[in-house]
Amino acid sequence: MMEVDMRFALLVLALTVLATTAPSAQLVASKQTTFEIERELLRLPTYGVFDFLAFGVERGEVTLVGYSYYGGLKSHAARAVKRVPGVDSVDNRIEELPASPSDDRIRWATFYAIYSDSFLSRYSPGGPTAARYELYQSRRFPGLQPFGTYPIHIIVKNGRTTLMGVVDSEVDKRMAEIRAREISGVFSVENELVVDSE
Repeated sequence: MMEVDMRFALLVLALTVLATTAPSAQLVASKQTTFEIERELLRLPTYGVFDFLAFGVERGEVTLVGYSYYGGLKSHAARAVKRVPGVDSVDNRIEELPASPSDDRIRWATFYAIYSDSFLSRYSPGGPTAARYELYQSRRFPGLQPFGTYPIHIIVKNGRTTLMGVVDSEVDKRMAEIRAREISGVFSVENELVVDSE
């Protein structure tokens, strides 16, 4: 009888330990899955400054949201995320932006105004000279995005500009908005930049 009680006590102890460690293991797996998804999205060769992607993960289901300048980005993002271990399904809500020469002009003018600005150029990989070079290249190869990782994303849809991403301070956020508002042909500017609070 004592042997049965001892086994029962050990079983209860084992179940208690498993129950308390399972959420921790699940949390670690969730953090790892989130890290892998972010890494896969940032590695997409078609993801650039004129796109913005975000995602949420809940119990293996990933929801992708954002805007795609390049038409293939939506399917590329879904395919990349599906390959991540721990992802069971993908709900792809990325909006593909309409093709428009007017919007392209606004995108490039806003890019140049922000990333060649003496105050904001520190956000440009390569500084203002690189931003000028990218503008020059855009004339030679229309329809392409600047190469590199830019923290301020420029979304333009039907003449309306939205700034998205992360900046270091409230002053930087306001300055980017001022530069975007200076562009002719823009109907409105929404500033959804987030100030990094580290």
